[in-house]
Amino acid sequence: MELIERLYTIFLNSAGVCTDSRHIVKGSMFFALKGDNFDGNNFVKDALEAGACCAVCDNMQIEGDDKIIKTNNVLETLQNLARRHRRELNIPVVGLTGSNGKTTTKELITAVLNTKYKTGSTIGNLNNHIGVPLTILQLSKEHGAAVIEMGASAPGEIALLSSIASPDIGLITNVGKAHLEGFGSFEGVKRTKGELYDFLEKSGGTVLYNSDNLHLKEMISARVFAKQVRYGVAEQGVKILKPSAAKPWLSIVMESGRVVNTKLIGDYNTDNILAALKIGELLGTDYNQSIKAIEDYVPSNNRSQLLKGEKNTLIIDAYNANPTSMAASINNFTEIEEANKVLILGDMLELGEDSLQEHISILKLAEKVGAMRVFLVGEEFNRASLSVPFSKESVFKFNNSILLNEYLQEHQIRGAFILIKGSRGIRLERVIDTLK
Repeated sequence: MELIERLYTIFLNSAGVCTDSRHIVKGSMFFALKGDNFDGNNFVKDALEAGACCAVCDNMQIEGDDKIIKTNNVLETLQNLARRHRRELNIPVVGLTGSNGKTTTKELITAVLNTKYKTGSTIGNLNNHIGVPLTILQLSKEHGAAVIEMGASAPGEIALLSSIASPDIGLITNVGKAHLEGFGSFEGVKRTKGELYDFLEKSGGTVLYNSDNLHLKEMISARVFAKQVRYGVAEQGVKILKPSAAKPWLSIVMESGRVVNTKLIGDYNTDNILAALKIGELLGTDYNQSIKAIEDYVPSNNRSQLLKGEKNTLIIDAYNANPTSMAASINNFTEIEEANKVLILGDMLELGEDSLQEHISILKLAEKVGAMRVFLVGEEFNRASLSVPFSKESVFKFNNSILLNEYLQEHQIRGAFILIKGSRGIRLERVIDTLK
């Protein structure tokens, strides 16, 4: 730990931490991380020449002055430095994970807490073993609270991230069939996400959970927490107003009768909103200001977005997809009364041996939408469509989004209400400019 104390002293007098030698901030610390296609050790001298105050590397052959600091494992050293910094932060830290809704919930919580505190939070989706320590190391004495998103695709990852972020308050948004290749099964998903609950049980932190969710209730009942806080539509007596083509955004009525009009698409976001408001309540935000923060929040990055273009109206939810989130999006789309509906669905990736059956189940659900046209993108949906009796005249199949975009450029769609939903790897955002 002598090395960590030395690095922490340097960190406190530095301009922060950088892991990319091409974007060095003068006076920052460079950590020479390795990846599948790069080795940061090869760029140590570049980083120092660009103005880094020091470079932490694990190639013992690199020669230089005392600005080059050697360690056995750069990534573990970065994580340990973040742990050291976290111990000095006397602020409430909220940690969250889940199969769906992590990033939106993180942003809603941040918006609510920003009404009272300067709140640091995960940037974008930097929620892994590198992103979490970098987020922690960006926190300073100016911050009054932090919100840390934690993602995982294999067992043990949430336990690791929890040990770095050390959250005081934690929540799992939900558990679903995501990254099944890495988790092995739905039970594997529950065990891995439950690693956050395990941390809170041992640390004496506060667990926030959706009591309407039977899987989460089961996971909660298997543990003993110092403090439990519940939320949920049924739990709080919240009413969800029916969307329409003219007003597709989510509106809810709180138990008090207060109407919350959001700029989010999809009733599945109700739970995310309630979680954010409950954390605001726990940390002392003003209720009216919290509501306003929720209403002012505008989604981005192709998550629960509504785009009214010159040609069509688009619901864009193409940042990620798994069976749970796909079903929620389609069910919400079904509720909207609109004559000219179009579905664009991209494959759900990383589902392993369950993939075909899960894609078939989604297509059976999509049959009920009443869409005029259905566009399927990817090998899995194309395979699944052989087992679902859609009208051949209404279904169009493409191997990838490039081919779909070329087709849509030649066969223009106008006046339609279109849902675009698929995994990030399918890149359905390619068709947005053509359709809007």
